Amino acid sequence: MSTNVSLSQYSFNDYRSLDNETLNGRIRLAKETLGSKLLILGHHYQQDEVIEHADLRGDSLELSRMAAERDCEFIVFCGVHFMAETADIVSNRPERLRERDNQRVTVVLPDMAAGCSMADMAAIDQVENAWADLGDVIDTSEITPVTYINSAASLKAFCGRHGGIVCTSSNAPKILEWAFAKSKRVLFFPDQHLGRNTALKMGITNEQMPVWDPYADEFGGTSAEALKNSRVILWKGHCSVHQMFRPEHVAAFRANHSDIQILVHPECPQDVNDIADLSGSTGYIIRTVKAAKPGTKWAIGTELHLVNRLKKEHPEQEIHFLSPVLCMCSTMYRIDLAHLCWSLENLVAGTPVNVIEVNAEIAKHSLEALERMLEIT
Repeated sequence: MSTNVSLSQYSFNDYRSLDNETLNGRIRLAKETLGSKLLILGHHYQQDEVIEHADLRGDSLELSRMAAERDCEFIVFCGVHFMAETADIVSNRPERLRERDNQRVTVVLPDMAAGCSMADMAAIDQVENAWADLGDVIDTSEITPVTYINSAASLKAFCGRHGGIVCTSSNAPKILEWAFAKSKRVLFFPDQHLGRNTALKMGITNEQMPVWDPYADEFGGTSAEALKNSRVILWKGHCSVHQMFRPEHVAAFRANHSDIQILVHPECPQDVNDIADLSGSTGYIIRTVKAAKPGTKWAIGTELHLVNRLKKEHPEQEIHFLSPVLCMCSTMYRIDLAHLCWSLENLVAGTPVNVIEVNAEIAKHSLEALERMLEIT
């Protein structure tokens, strides 16, 4: 699906021992040298020292959409693998290539080990096998596949080929409404919690949402009857960060802070999402805190780096991390100053490393699913 081009002028090992002051200086010099040719994207979950060098900060789709409209030669995506894939797909879509005389934008992921455990929970062969198995029980023409943006390009392409669509945590309700307008059922992957929490608010019951386990022997671990009675078939996947938040964490904060508000991401399990005061996407969480009055108290259930950054940026409010266990996006954490500096200096040298280039056929069908989403939202 993606190509890792590693013709490096510089070895990463040469960067491991450098201190942050040295790395910051060399990163600034590389940025100055590359000038307008370079765009650095920083996801909200990145470490503070990395996000400081980002030209744009946001969530995965927001960053790719903004980058797609910029005139640059290089995108360095400080995020994870599926985000860089999306940036490559939208930045090198056919009309943009024509405008640039077929000159591709080079998308770089500073550390190829920066993946996503949720995205890895749904492999393309598993989804294709599930689709075939579902066809033995129900008519797959009655199913619209919906993949969360947090998924590999191959899964987005699967949705594109089968009349499906991509969703984000902010537009999931609109996407499910669109899907139900055209079909009887939805196959939602890879995050079961976002699918469940969104569908519950639409009046769909848990009994109508069987969970498909790709490792189960038969019927995805459910039953033929459950599949026939389904409205949403949920993939057995989750975010390892948001899975950590528990109802007892909510109860503890409410017991000790009578005026605190619980604000969580819809990737949290249902038993947390149901009892939270507010639930919404990363962007929603940021906007909600920003708009709150001084003195507001929050316990926030999302990635640690983002919560700590909100705490730093809003000292007028009292902000807590919802879980007593310090859970962070460990794969996002892999991108550090050393990897960023290494990737930038190789761009300066003309020897780009960790280039993400999605196969043309996969990119074509992925773009179909992405464009369907963008038309709706």
